[in-house]
Amino acid sequence: MTTLTFRDAHPDDIPTLVRLSHEGDARGKDTPPLDPATLTDVRYRAALDEIAADPAHRLIAVERAGEVIGTLQLSFIPGLPNFGMKRGIIENVHIRPDCRAHGYGSQMMQWAIERCREAGCGMVQLTSNKVRIEAHRFYERLGFSKTHEGFKLRF
Repeated sequence: MTTLTFRDAHPDDIPTLVRLSHEGDARGKDTPPLDPATLTDVRYRAALDEIAADPAHRLIAVERAGEVIGTLQLSFIPGLPNFGMKRGIIENVHIRPDCRAHGYGSQMMQWAIERCREAGCGMVQLTSNKVRIEAHRFYERLGFSKTHEGFKLRF
């Protein structure tokens, strides 16, 4: 299996990472097309700069043979429950469609889980859209359990 390279994203990665997220949109064929003109929106750069400035957060670009094929975001959250146990949050996990089912997603997740361990986390958690049944099976194969119901409130 090809070895993947993991690195913190930089500004030049923004268009590729936004495309990866869009391709993984849970609405599937009902996802509106991505307007290429939006890929240079300054809000993406502001978000990347904010993530990069905070050591508790990382936006990762995943490369195979020098080409970005995946992305994920890590956050390390301190808390009082479980005697102050820190939690690792893995979000926005996406891999290029033609690279799925080759073991790369498992490599990505194992890498992310190990970074959470290194950061002193006692637990890793994530959310996944309810309609992404294949993704749920993937996470369960990796040992994740469905233990809570998620809620969102958009503004």
